[in-house]
Amino acid sequence: MKKILYVPLDERPCNYSFPSALSEGTEFSIFRPNLKIMGDKKTPGDVEELWKWLLEEAKDAEGAILSLDTLVYGGIIPSRLHCLTKEECENRLKRLKKLKEINPALKIFAFNLIMRCPQYSSSDEEPDYYEHWGTEIFQQGYIKHRIQLEIATEEERSRLEEIEKILPSHYLEDYLSRREVNIEVNKAALHYVKDKTIDFMIVPQDDSSLYGLTAIDQQKLREHITTLGTELKTYMYPGADEVGCTLLTRMINIFKNQRPLVYPHFSSVQGPFVIPLYEDRPLYESLKYQILAAGGLFATSISDADIVLLVNTPGETMIEAASQKNPLVSYNVHRNIVELTEYADYVTRNLKKPCVVADIAFANGGDLNLIKLLKGKQLLFDLAGYAGWNTSSNTLGTCIAQGMIYLVYGKQKQHLDFLSHRYVEDAGYCGQVRKYITDNVLTKMGYNYFQVDGQRGKIAAIVKDQLEKFINEHLNDEQYRIVIEDCFMPWSRMFEVGLKTQVELKVNH
Repeated sequence: MKKILYVPLDERPCNYSFPSALSEGTEFSIFRPNLKIMGDKKTPGDVEELWKWLLEEAKDAEGAILSLDTLVYGGIIPSRLHCLTKEECENRLKRLKKLKEINPALKIFAFNLIMRCPQYSSSDEEPDYYEHWGTEIFQQGYIKHRIQLEIATEEERSRLEEIEKILPSHYLEDYLSRREVNIEVNKAALHYVKDKTIDFMIVPQDDSSLYGLTAIDQQKLREHITTLGTELKTYMYPGADEVGCTLLTRMINIFKNQRPLVYPHFSSVQGPFVIPLYEDRPLYESLKYQILAAGGLFATSISDADIVLLVNTPGETMIEAASQKNPLVSYNVHRNIVELTEYADYVTRNLKKPCVVADIAFANGGDLNLIKLLKGKQLLFDLAGYAGWNTSSNTLGTCIAQGMIYLVYGKQKQHLDFLSHRYVEDAGYCGQVRKYITDNVLTKMGYNYFQVDGQRGKIAAIVKDQLEKFINEHLNDEQYRIVIEDCFMPWSRMFEVGLKTQVELKVNH
């Protein structure tokens, strides 16, 4: 077994557990810090204990996948809330050198986010003042950026004047000073790529847009990457919570000395050119990076492909999965999921090639019609990968990782268990159950979307009950049955669910 150290972006299952689940059944053993030192949402992880654990475990490890946000700030949310100086942050980063001193052969893959700037007002994952001034903070940066580029409208200029009259200067100063520290940390990390302390790094962009503070920081960092000459060792593209899976897969591919060729096929002609929600570029550009970052390359034809990636895209403009029951007419006219399903059947049954489905027709949830069609063809448990959660890039990174690992290890029980998890969470919870409980249960019980009764309270029990109904109605077939072993609400809110599922063969088979 090869020992791979993994310091996650935070303690939620998508970051803490997904890579570990993907590694099960392989010869790669994932070692993670104890959850007790990983923090809790806005409470930072114990950075000193995390480094202590890492330096001790590095002695006999082959690889390390490291969230620099966790090792510097204590996690993704603390990276947006901290009061650290640039010097304090850089001193924490310097410990990366010790890892290579302890174990010169250790392969280090790292990731370090560009701090996001949400377009809406909410303090759920931001400083408290973002609850009241988030929209104005975003718009201030957005409009100033467009003024710099000389493309701002008069209406935007007038809006900026209004914002600057009402936006409390001390809140803006706090926000901008933290961004300034964080971008300096991003730059400092690149120097460890330059001197080969870090073998490969991803700079994910969480909730990015074409203009604004995040876009400005992205350009600063891109220029720094070019100046240092680390373009081939530092990728920057939309994403965040899937990166642990991506880097694990890249490490497996490198250790196995393989470069999978991936052939994409889309459900719509315009799909590759749609700019997904919460992202800053056409889908096709992000897809290139996702395949490349995981250690693969685009195949020019299906005959050359090791893996076929079927991408369920919007026809024109992406909407939220919660609205999928009442989309615009053009949403389904401008794409063809029947053809996509038939293609999946052909690839799986005739070509006998691994077939992966990236379900990104909607943001924040799977396409329930596609699930129905895949079940109709009895394909759900024959796919090499499926995902349909959160952002387009979260989904792409997760299912590409599944497909590349499947290519090596095949249809093991561990693969089926993770595949079932994706169906239950992405289609069941994100696509249907979350909206049902938000609309029909929370208010009656005295809760709201951002606050339920703990990780394992009554809401978690209702979620499990609704998911079991979904499984019976939409996923189980004549051969396979999905069982939920655990169900909880990681941050005591509705946005994500924690699950453990497994697939059982029915008795008559």
